[in-house]
Amino acid sequence: MSDLIINTTDADFDQDVLQSDVPVLVDFWATWCGPCKSIAPILEDLANDYQGKVKIVKVDVDNNPQAASRFGIRNIPTLFVFKDGEKVDSVMGLQPKSELANVLDKHL
Repeated sequence: MSDLIINTTDADFDQDVLQSDVPVLVDFWATWCGPCKSIAPILEDLANDYQGKVKIVKVDVDNNPQAASRFGIRNIPTLFVFKDGEKVDSVMGLQPKSELANVLDKHL
């Protein structure tokens, strides 16, 4: 996985996501989820493309149930965009890179 992608925890979620000075794309995922594995290389590409403009953060829902519960995650992958500490957008399921880039571009 790219050094540009942050794996956060329940304990660090607020610092890594809500207190970020740039928009954050959060991927709620799990190791056993096939579509989650398929979206990983797309997120790595986005992390490179948006370096310095957007932060990409992953939350393993099995190891961090508080974050998943806090945001009502019922299906994975679920991706949320946070800006200035607020959830401003969401994407459900595996999406192409172009769709995720369009979502991010709306919040830059």
